[in-house]
Amino acid sequence: MNKIKLNILTLGMAGLGLFSCSESFLDVEPETSIFDSNFYKTEADFEMALVGCYDGYQRTTSDGGTAFYIASELLSDECFGGAGAGDDRNNQLLDRFDLSQAPSYNDIFNETWKSYYAGIFRCNKLLTKLDGISWEGKEDTRNRIEGETRYLRAVLYFDLARLFNKVPLLLEPTTDNVPQSEPAAIYKVIAEDLKFAAENINQPAYSLSWATANDGRATQWAAKAVLGRVFLFYTGYYGTADLEGVVDKAYVLEGLENVIDEGGFSLVSEYKNLWEAASTTPVSEDNTLASTWAGRGNSEAVFTQKFNYTSDYNGNVDGNRWLVMMGLRETTSSPYGYGWGLCTVNPKTAQSFDTDDQRKTASVIDMVSEGVIEDVDLSKWREYTGYCNKKYIPLALPDGTNIVDGLGEGDNQISQFQDFIVMRYSDVLLMAAELGSAKAQTYFDEVRGRAGLGTKTVTKEAIMAERRVEFAFEGIRYWDLLRQGIDVAAAAIAENNTEVLSANVSDFITITEANIKKTNGFMQIPNTQITLSNGVLKQNAGW
Repeated sequence: MNKIKLNILTLGMAGLGLFSCSESFLDVEPETSIFDSNFYKTEADFEMALVGCYDGYQRTTSDGGTAFYIASELLSDECFGGAGAGDDRNNQLLDRFDLSQAPSYNDIFNETWKSYYAGIFRCNKLLTKLDGISWEGKEDTRNRIEGETRYLRAVLYFDLARLFNKVPLLLEPTTDNVPQSEPAAIYKVIAEDLKFAAENINQPAYSLSWATANDGRATQWAAKAVLGRVFLFYTGYYGTADLEGVVDKAYVLEGLENVIDEGGFSLVSEYKNLWEAASTTPVSEDNTLASTWAGRGNSEAVFTQKFNYTSDYNGNVDGNRWLVMMGLRETTSSPYGYGWGLCTVNPKTAQSFDTDDQRKTASVIDMVSEGVIEDVDLSKWREYTGYCNKKYIPLALPDGTNIVDGLGEGDNQISQFQDFIVMRYSDVLLMAAELGSAKAQTYFDEVRGRAGLGTKTVTKEAIMAERRVEFAFEGIRYWDLLRQGIDVAAAAIAENNTEVLSANVSDFITITEANIKKTNGFMQIPNTQITLSNGVLKQNAGW
């Protein structure tokens, strides 16, 4: 008898006056073990299994490993490897596309690989069981559950395909030793899944009341938006006219326009209020943090990966495990919290903002001008540049206490709970403009206007430049570069003796175009997985 274990975890939020507690569709009973033979018998069973699929997606971050977000930042021209002065050089391996930086790290994505396929297994299990009961009179519910599940499977495969190019394509629960599929086959399934989700998840337009209970749930709006991202990446990198015959440019643009016209989303009025640290001010008098943060489920969040502080070391994992990596190296400087100092910001990214662009101070911590440098011991930090990521960083009170203290395990490593915004409404506007909407100029100016900038003629070049500053440190830049071709990506990412500080002495970073090009922009297949497959899985070029 097959036994499946659904790790179903609470996702309610609270926290030091910054966050309010709310009911969520993911607020269910803790971890439950059930048997395949007596499950999938009722609508309620399928709703529970669907929560298990969301949990599987969450665990791609909460389980640890080299997170997709961290990889996306290290591979781009936005960040360097950073970390501790005496740490292994695994982050530099990714940053330089060079295994010789840390030769023993030939398994750097093994935990990531396992977490993603565990999530895919859950989705496939639900989908294969869906027609095992009668849905008479509840066809819309059935299609909504299938749509949400297929959306999650598509997102999981999209991350894998971008990282590794060719991966095993599993569409039913199996332990078979399956070889890698060609990108065309993988993206065809991704497109089919997203198209089904877009046409069958009939959720209402965005409202704060709906989002309060459902933030993090897949919607037709999210499916149409992510389909736009998939279309632009696939047709750009692989040079095709459409998405393997499943959808064409007109269909994708129509979907994006529908999100804009009918989805109910809008830009948060002040850019800084999208981000917790950027919208937070320490109040020393009473050791609190004052905030203008727009909050969870705000009008710009089209799709969000949810986290909570209730993780522990007994298998209950639902925290944002990569957030601590982005913290100040072994120190706090309120509101910025303690962490491991990864992804130090490349100065050329900090300098890419226009003088009047309000997004710069909301995106970049300037260590000197903000006085943070006074609290930092540079002898502990590798590749310090004077700049850090402000969008995703732990928070600390004025007395240096991390805000996770007293919440759940209160563990800085596993209890971080800042959500990851996968898709923002501003991305929908810029993708629609890029795909040639008749309202392209209006959409483009709307994004720029929120940042305090005036009108500018919309062109493909202008849109790509705008995306660089609008989505800095959101795990998007590398894929925007790569979809323009490996030559474009390599030229942008390359560095020639760029000076930084490691252990508070001068250090120099060189990233060669040749190293990037030889990998075609894709990452190493975990050596453990190649070994377990008895060589059925093949390593990517350049690794």
